[in-house]
Amino acid sequence: MDTLIGIPVLVGFFLTAVILGITISRTNFCTMGAVSDWVNLNDRGRMGAWMLAIAFAMVVVSLLEAASLFELNQQRPPYRSPTFAWLRYLVGGLMFGIGMTLAGGCVSRNLVRLGGGNIKSLITLLFAAVFAYFMTKTVFFEIAFYSWMHPLSFDLSSIGIPAQDVGSIVSTLIPALEKSVVHVLMALVAAVAVIVFIVKSNGVRGNLLNISAGIIIGGSVAVGWYLTSGPLGLEWAEAAEWADNPPVGVGMQSFTFVNPLGEYISLVLEPDNLSVLLTVGMLAAAGLVIGSLAHSLVSKQFHTSWFASFGDFAANAIGGVLMGIGGVLALGCTIGQGISGISTLALGSFITVAAIIYSCTATLKYQYYSLVYDDASISDVLITTLVDIRLLPNSKRRLDPI
Repeated sequence: MDTLIGIPVLVGFFLTAVILGITISRTNFCTMGAVSDWVNLNDRGRMGAWMLAIAFAMVVVSLLEAASLFELNQQRPPYRSPTFAWLRYLVGGLMFGIGMTLAGGCVSRNLVRLGGGNIKSLITLLFAAVFAYFMTKTVFFEIAFYSWMHPLSFDLSSIGIPAQDVGSIVSTLIPALEKSVVHVLMALVAAVAVIVFIVKSNGVRGNLLNISAGIIIGGSVAVGWYLTSGPLGLEWAEAAEWADNPPVGVGMQSFTFVNPLGEYISLVLEPDNLSVLLTVGMLAAAGLVIGSLAHSLVSKQFHTSWFASFGDFAANAIGGVLMGIGGVLALGCTIGQGISGISTLALGSFITVAAIIYSCTATLKYQYYSLVYDDASISDVLITTLVDIRLLPNSKRRLDPI
């Protein structure tokens, strides 16, 4: 393989990740924080930024596909796979949402915090990395999840649908509609819905930080797809002689941060195999940290921090474990599935994101009730939380709503 062919892709992906790290650090972009702001403070600012990132990525990716600048057929992870593993998306998303709330932020947020000097995030990321490695490089995933989840998955190709993206499904059911047209229309509808949300939300309307965060982050995801799936990415893939020697780092992919953490563990265990094990995902994770570090130094906001108590350590450790397992299980995180995945309009991505938001909301409510009613029993707090998230009827409520 001519390694020089891949250098523009690797460099471009890395530099885009650096910009992403600077943006997230500068704008305080955080999915967990967005859900928390909305649930606890009725502030929609950061939620609007996340929604704008999703919509902008959807529009750009769908237009680039419609223009035949690339076609996302073999993505890593396989967002559009015809295997509709609904239970993986659901359970993985629920686990990830709980984990990111316990850890005070998702994997990308912890990478940015690490760049700003937060040593707690390093510990959280280590736990996430180890369990992502277990999920991808050992029999843990097969024994703990695949053995009982896979039989419940549905193969869409068995009914003539080649992939799980919305365009493939609609164009199969209604042959008169082309897949690319469906994607563009759906992306435009999403964009209009987000614009309406922004106009009606004080936390987003007129807030240049939130608006710029959404555009830059959504645009970065589209750039990631273009770099690995456009002319440069295709030339690299062809030079790699896929059938005989497929390099791990080559593939149609955009930003996702859980699996790359596990890949770092692989590199630590096999340090002499750098040329094979180095991936764009690993470079993206490094770029996020470096971008955040650069911003924190320039803005003089770099400062180290540590755990306030053993309970704080335990929460972050458990959060890291759940994000490592859940992120791999669900095929992505709040950026991996939440923006990169949804930009492909894959059904599994929508299920994952809904599950992440739902479990994050439930965990936030549990934490809030525990704080306000510090003398209440765990069962009272848990049951009241389940009432708030509509899993139990209001008649079961044990604590006054907050």
